Amino acid sequence: MRFVFLSVVLLASFAGTVFTGSVQAQQGEDRTLRGFLSDLLSGDEGKALAVPKTGAAERRVPFGQSDIQLSFAPLVKETSPAVVNVYASSTVQVRSPFMGDPFFEQFFGRPQMPPRVRSSLGSGVLVDPSGVIVTNNHVISDADEVKVALADGREFESEILLKDKALDLAVLKISGDETFPAVGLGNSDNLEVGDLVLAIGNPFGVGQTTTSGIVSALARSHVGVSDFGFFIQTDAAINPGNSGGALIDMRGQVIGINTAIVSRSGGSIGIGFAIPANMVRAVVNAALSGAKTFERPFFGVSFDPVTAQIAEALGMERPVGALVREVAPDSPAERAGLRPGDVVVAMDGADIQHPDALEYRLVTHPLDDEGIIGVLRDGKTLELSFALERLSDGANPSPVTLEGRGPFAGAAIATLEPRLAQRLKLPLNKKGVVVLEVDRRALAASVGLRPGDIIREVNGIEIEDVETMQVLAGDTSSRWDFAIERDGRILRQRLRF
Repeated sequence: MRFVFLSVVLLASFAGTVFTGSVQAQQGEDRTLRGFLSDLLSGDEGKALAVPKTGAAERRVPFGQSDIQLSFAPLVKETSPAVVNVYASSTVQVRSPFMGDPFFEQFFGRPQMPPRVRSSLGSGVLVDPSGVIVTNNHVISDADEVKVALADGREFESEILLKDKALDLAVLKISGDETFPAVGLGNSDNLEVGDLVLAIGNPFGVGQTTTSGIVSALARSHVGVSDFGFFIQTDAAINPGNSGGALIDMRGQVIGINTAIVSRSGGSIGIGFAIPANMVRAVVNAALSGAKTFERPFFGVSFDPVTAQIAEALGMERPVGALVREVAPDSPAERAGLRPGDVVVAMDGADIQHPDALEYRLVTHPLDDEGIIGVLRDGKTLELSFALERLSDGANPSPVTLEGRGPFAGAAIATLEPRLAQRLKLPLNKKGVVVLEVDRRALAASVGLRPGDIIREVNGIEIEDVETMQVLAGDTSSRWDFAIERDGRILRQRLRF
């Protein structure tokens, strides 16, 4: 049997006021193939090839030679000046292979290797004439210096306004005494499978390149790129170096930021993924408001996918939606009226196919606006209104670093609350204290404690808060019996110090 291995490749290559220009949308009434042939056979070629005249449907198949000879060139000329190259560099200290060798150091001392400069090349998009640029986080991650080169060859130093590893997005800012060419962010919710798109970026560092394709699929999840799971899939050729580049629709708007591909060898095979423009807009707005990180909202509910068995048990025709597993007390979800066992099937008029789609809708929903969710309960569909809260209100407690001579010394912990559990992607109903950080040189690291571990019990005493844990960590006992929860499993250790 032959196995074919595919890998998801991040596309970085290693070595506001919105621009309103757009392509005139074709308008006209829907035409059937039968009507077209009838007009053509009757000799009325002008009518057969006429542009439809309604604003409702802006998509049609090409009719006749004149349509086939159309070009993307005007669209490319309009949008490509807003696509930039992003150069990121960082200084890395190199460790000598002889460092730590007693014999070598006896004669030559500790060898010092000169630092090396690591660089990466990606793409970006000017989305505001003031110089605001969107790119991928993995393009500029850990960079000491980030430079931006415009399509006309000019280079600028840039400031990092915001970066988010989980979403793999970053917002940069360049300064100048001019208005920069920019392209607007479109509404990615209007995309349909089959829509024409252009991908513009700098693949393999060869220079700005434009490729065309269609939207192959929507709401792709679990592609192994980031924690975010709501990607646009396209067959437009994108390759390493395209990261952070623009996915352009036929209106001349950015409807996605190219991020990754699935590939056997690192090159394009027609499966690429882009972050939707609506998610990008939320991150850009956060950056322009002065935030350094993108703030998730707090809803206070955890979801499971609806399987075929669950759908059958609930009397649903097909397995869609997000099944409510638990609701945190005194949370926006509880105040909205959600209950365990409910199935969320819609939000703000958009169908919810799976929990990742609901998370996307919640993350892109404005914090200050009221929303509507459609819920299936006892065979009936209900509409519930809700208002989100800021996750930061209690989600970032000051960690307490444990001391003493026991196995927990050097671990930074916090009492586990629903907001903190959501930020750490832990079940909302868990109690105890959670490990936030572990000093690699401390005893806690030597016994295997990791960030995300929940300390449940120490020497027969159940742990409910930081204060209890601090008292126990200072014990001078030589015997330790404790239980931690990791990835849903309870692990017990018995140690002697």
